[in-house]
Amino acid sequence: MTDIQFSIIISSIIAGIATIIGTIFIFANEKIAKNNSVYLISFAAGIMLATSFLHLIPESLEISEKVPFFVLLGFLIFYLIQNYLITIHPCSDEHCAVHNLSTMSFIGLAVHSLLDGIAIGIGFEVSSTIGIFTAIAVILHELPEGLITTSILLHANLQRKRIWIYSLIVALATPFGAITSLFFVKNLQPHILGNALAITAGSFIYLASADLIPEIHRSKRKINSAILIFGIIFIFLLGKLFH
Repeated sequence: MTDIQFSIIISSIIAGIATIIGTIFIFANEKIAKNNSVYLISFAAGIMLATSFLHLIPESLEISEKVPFFVLLGFLIFYLIQNYLITIHPCSDEHCAVHNLSTMSFIGLAVHSLLDGIAIGIGFEVSSTIGIFTAIAVILHELPEGLITTSILLHANLQRKRIWIYSLIVALATPFGAITSLFFVKNLQPHILGNALAITAGSFIYLASADLIPEIHRSKRKINSAILIFGIIFIFLLGKLFH
């Protein structure tokens, strides 16, 4: 096993563990988790935006000429996943609501985590630095995702055993996606790799702007803006360090 392959697998496992930690945190103290998860969400939003604009897009521009198109494509792909797989359709019947959560929502979250794992593989294939930044963005996104997902499932009155099963499958999807990427990413041409990196950037921009930032706005806590900016500064300084 090469160092790159080892880094991909370890990073994706940590990302999967982050999802599980989110679930554990909710189960341990639901009230505290709900009241404070917005701070982590703010930090994750800053991380994802900075990683996309300061690292993924500039790096992909060096090896591909069609980066703007593929950034937009990545944005649209996750928009469609969000709307057709993750959306929980309103239903007055409680059984129907639980059914929606356990099918469409669960499938969407699993696909989402699978793509996160592939994104880590693509990042490390481009360079170790890009891989590290991609992994950090994914890990910091998976933790609040675990918090939010578990909160939603609890709200739908699902049994904790069932929530644990869902959470575990979603968590395992990330390393599964990363391991799958090992078999096809290494054989990609440089320009295809650049396009894939641009798609990853587009997906991060969508997740930050459509998933995380709306949650920040809903909390109406002014400190969240400072935390988001701190996330951006953190990635900027980390980039200087690695550079």
